[in-house]
Amino acid sequence: MWLPQRVGTVAVQRRDLLTAAGATLAAAAALIGVWAVLHHGFYGRDTITDFPVYERYGWAMADGQVPFRDFRLEYPPGALPVFVLPALGTAADDGYTDRFGLLMQIAGVLALGGVAAAALALRATRRRLALALLAPAVLPLALGSVIVSRFDLWPAAITAVALAALLLGRWRIGGAVLGLAFITKIYPLVLLPVAVAAAWRARGRREGIAVAVAFLAVALAVLVPFLVLSPAGIWEMVVRQSTRPLQVESLGAGILLAAHQAFDVGITFRSGHGSQNLTGVLPDALGALQTLAQVAVLLALWVGFARGPIDRERLVRGSAAAVVAFVALGKVLSPQYLVWLLPLVPLVGGRRGIRAVVLLAIACVLTQLWFPFRYWQLVAPLITPGTEPDALASWLVLARDLVLLTLLWTLAGPELRDTAARAARWRSRALTARSR
Repeated sequence: MWLPQRVGTVAVQRRDLLTAAGATLAAAAALIGVWAVLHHGFYGRDTITDFPVYERYGWAMADGQVPFRDFRLEYPPGALPVFVLPALGTAADDGYTDRFGLLMQIAGVLALGGVAAAALALRATRRRLALALLAPAVLPLALGSVIVSRFDLWPAAITAVALAALLLGRWRIGGAVLGLAFITKIYPLVLLPVAVAAAWRARGRREGIAVAVAFLAVALAVLVPFLVLSPAGIWEMVVRQSTRPLQVESLGAGILLAAHQAFDVGITFRSGHGSQNLTGVLPDALGALQTLAQVAVLLALWVGFARGPIDRERLVRGSAAAVVAFVALGKVLSPQYLVWLLPLVPLVGGRRGIRAVVLLAIACVLTQLWFPFRYWQLVAPLITPGTEPDALASWLVLARDLVLLTLLWTLAGPELRDTAARAARWRSRALTARSR
């Protein structure tokens, strides 16, 4: 079974609460120190930032322009606060990046608070609590400067808070916060089936439906005003994001880059949709296969979770596995996507959780080895036609993507095996029935 039938009945001892608060403050201090380090030394060299894009959005809104109607926006509207707040009340180019950095540090601390609340709900030991908080605080050193120049800590923080609410039995609050995370960055959608299944099994169908309704209500409350003002602009954003080609850092692209280095397989680079991509018949086919694999794996995860025993540990593992599947199998895999995993994967308990954190750390290091330092060498054919993509960076991309697949299997292996076994039994019974 899951929880006591009444929502919010997770008992927390005052001593445990004080321990979690102290550990969170220590982790927050570590994160702020790490943030400072990420601006100096080799971390500060060859940076590739999205600040110009964010500043353009922020100053446009500060001047009274309406997103989607007056200018094109490639992110969902929940992302707007972190773009516009650094631009309010100041002249253009006056400290925008510093204020944006401060907002992201606040988001990072909020994420740590969500992790601590989740650990309390899990009744984590002090050692487990320390790992769950220390990993997201220090792993940015392994990932590199990308974390300080992207807004992904904001949706990661909201998602961590949503998961904590679900673990504490605050189902509808969790669903509502998850809806806010979704309308900020699309990926938290993959946690919704896990949340609905857990609430349904814990408190019945009505509660499961209520979680979905709370999710939709918050997401629509943010989206509808912009949809009314500019339906064409919203539709353009949806089409733009859903039709992206095979991005150069994705699994399929990693395979093609390695094949090019090993067997001289021809590849074509092209910029578009805010990224560098591989185009052509083969990349398009691999992109379609990746999307099918992503959907199939997510469905298998959701079914496996819903049909198995429901408890807090499986909710954490199922949530982390769903996000890893979305990242590892998507046809777009930007380096900052690993930020989404920082608050989730370290919450997984036991030896499986330790292995998962190690794999996440390796994936972060492999990412930093080529991004940003060797990124432009990787996409050299775009800059200087006739040149070759960097061999080392090509292999590093594939290695990182394979580590993410290993992380996915570490987290989701039991659910995927169980779902595959059930499907095999269903096919066997169907064939037997036909033969009769």
